[in-house]
Amino acid sequence: MSAPLLMGAVAYDPKVVTIWEGFRDWLRGQDLDFDFVLYSNYERQVIDLVEGRLDAAWNSPLAWVRARRLAAARGVEVRALTMRDTDRDLTSAVITRTGGLTDVDALRGATVATGAIDSPQSTLLPLSHLRGLGLDPGRDFTVRRFDVGVGLHGDHIGGERDAARALIAGDVDAACVIDANLLTFAQEGTLPEGATRVLTHTAPFDHCNMTVRGDADALTRFGDALLAMSYGDPEVRPLLDLEGLHEWVEGRVDHYDALERAVDETGFYDAHGDVRAVDYRP
Repeated sequence: MSAPLLMGAVAYDPKVVTIWEGFRDWLRGQDLDFDFVLYSNYERQVIDLVEGRLDAAWNSPLAWVRARRLAAARGVEVRALTMRDTDRDLTSAVITRTGGLTDVDALRGATVATGAIDSPQSTLLPLSHLRGLGLDPGRDFTVRRFDVGVGLHGDHIGGERDAARALIAGDVDAACVIDANLLTFAQEGTLPEGATRVLTHTAPFDHCNMTVRGDADALTRFGDALLAMSYGDPEVRPLLDLEGLHEWVEGRVDHYDALERAVDETGFYDAHGDVRAVDYRP
């Protein structure tokens, strides 16, 4: 009996178990022998994928960057098989209190709150964006980082809510959050209506993808099965809702360029995918 196609997922929330148990049952119903294993952080998951202990990994954008670099250094092929429709063309914002800073240049001498050290959307990308506007983090302004859920690459808020709270409390002058969380924080009251304004947005970027190793026939069938999932299917729809998508779409990698640049600017990973961030302990 052949081994099932094995996928890794990071357990950033208890619902991850519910999601992938449901997907496993559905995929097996499509005659795809599939199973999954859970990880406490993305770094171990990426290593296991590149070293062949996994066939696929549900990766954060930062995990994709590391997987690509590690694989290239070892002569292994990895590719983005699929992604959620909601993973494409996202943006992050640098926000301030209404009536506070007037423009981006006013951040000189200010304190900017971010999410965790490994959060693409609330740390790496917005700080890189500010560098591109001529503001050097740590020199032109102070960074106050909220290291929540380190190792999860910003999943499950990852310090963004604390950054937003610090802004409203007046402890910092600006905060970095992904646009989707601006709505979430407004709905829950973390950011009271009319209390904040956006100073600047990052360029659009992509988020998670299903990274796979090699080109086995089972991986093709896995990708085809995900793409065939229908939001109109009453068995599948609750799982898609939990995972935050309406449909799976083809993977693409051209919208990770800004994150690759941010990783190089900070030395988070080196060119071979090894972790170099001094304060990072997943």
